[in-house]
Amino acid sequence: MSDETKTPEPDGPLIDVAEKPDNAAISGSAALPQDELNQLTDGIVTALKTVYDPEIPADIYELGLIYKIDIADDRSVKVDMSLTSPNCPSAQELPIMVENAVSSVPGVKETKVSVVGDPP
Repeated sequence: MSDETKTPEPDGPLIDVAEKPDNAAISGSAALPQDELNQLTDGIVTALKTVYDPEIPADIYELGLIYKIDIADDRSVKVDMSLTSPNCPSAQELPIMVENAVSSVPGVKETKVSVVGDPP
């Protein structure tokens, strides 16, 4: 297992993720079994790829609007995302769409979405 397939756990060891994300930092609790963490990660990314910006024919994950996904040991998920522009007409609905998509993944307990102005 190379460092390219590991993501740092906040205040903890490096953990393996199912695949290295192209545009989002994904961290998960080292307390979760690796298979379960991989399954949650795959499900969350798949769910995010179903959310499309209404003005652009591309999903928000591929657009790079998802910056961070944090999976806690209680299986709650925090997502940091951005909008396509500061004046995005979908500013109210996109975070709700992300929350609903991630919450629909089996095993996810609770989802919180934060809109951040600047990428990390």
